Amino acid sequence: MLFLAHRIPYPPNKGDKIRSFHLLRHLAGHFRIHLGAFVDDPHDWRYQDAVAAYCASLCLLPLQPARARLRSLRGLLSGQPLTVPYYRDRRMRAWVRSTWSAGPMRTLVFSSAMAQYLPTQRTARTATLPQVIDFVDVDSDKWRQYAQRRRFPMSAVYRRESRTLLQFERAVAAQASASVLVSRQEAELFCRLTRISPERVHAIDNGVDTAYFSPEADLPNPYPAETRALVFTGAMDYWANVDAVVFFAGQVFPRIRAAMPKARFYIVGARPLPEVCALGERPGITVTGAVADIRPYLAHAMGAVAPLRIARGVQNKVLEALAMGCPVVVTPQALDGLRPDAGSDWLVAEADEEIAQLSLRLLHGTERTTRGAQGRDYVLRHYGWSEHLDQLLPLLHAMPGATGGAH
Repeated sequence: MLFLAHRIPYPPNKGDKIRSFHLLRHLAGHFRIHLGAFVDDPHDWRYQDAVAAYCASLCLLPLQPARARLRSLRGLLSGQPLTVPYYRDRRMRAWVRSTWSAGPMRTLVFSSAMAQYLPTQRTARTATLPQVIDFVDVDSDKWRQYAQRRRFPMSAVYRRESRTLLQFERAVAAQASASVLVSRQEAELFCRLTRISPERVHAIDNGVDTAYFSPEADLPNPYPAETRALVFTGAMDYWANVDAVVFFAGQVFPRIRAAMPKARFYIVGARPLPEVCALGERPGITVTGAVADIRPYLAHAMGAVAPLRIARGVQNKVLEALAMGCPVVVTPQALDGLRPDAGSDWLVAEADEEIAQLSLRLLHGTERTTRGAQGRDYVLRHYGWSEHLDQLLPLLHAMPGATGGAH
């Protein structure tokens, strides 16, 4: 199987890499994987051997974000979404061509931008081999949301990206044998926007490693003694996360501190942008940057917050907190991709004051044990990786008329 990913699927420490790693690990038990991916963080080269252990062959190529951003501007001239030339690389194209010529195989593309590398000439034999695209989220709609929260000229650039990327998503899905998204809600939105038949679009949820994210783990307390902490976890160079913590620190946390002066807010995640680092100068707020393990911060917090105002798909930060027995205050946007559950009593609010009041309930500590157990139970019932990823296997097996068996 040819597996193309826009970013090396390891370590599983941010949303897309969590999903791509579990896909790789699960599918390696069923297929010989030929993996092509980019490395946009120099620190990730240390994981090359860990990834290679799952692969029959591996092509990792460096991607320098600054150069890629300049390259993406070509999309303005060609009418393409900027995302496509961002990931364009003749070396990747040559490797895919060489790998494909050695013997046609089924294909899984992780992220629509990597579909540009799919072989364009298909014979009668290769036409029967599946080409599955895991879009994960409806990225074109995410750019639409970005445009709504940015000023001109970036708002115009983001609106253009939303429009052109939707056209690209529609074209890619029309050629694929199946399209996959991370939740039922994303799949329904994708069908509505692209007008692709629902029979060719599939929702395959994320999961959680509940053995790793477990409240039973004996983890050191990273907070000073008697700290009553709220925590936000996530990659802090991702604009939706940046927007969330800036909003919470500016509009919500002052209300919390007025009612509980000893309250603390911890922002835990790698690569914090300058506007995030600046939040650490405010009273009661700590920005940790990258940490070796986020679990202690969840295990010993009074609660987590996910005040996302821009969101698509499933929020892994919410699932991981729940798996750790850490209750979470969420906005409707952060909750949108999760499976409905009649027995769940979500702490959900959108207005500043309501988010503050729900956060204060967690900081008082009286609900943590009960809500923590309920959240853990929810994840155990709905978010097992194997259960979900097994749904991908029929999509990757040969279509009618193809030679049977795995490659």
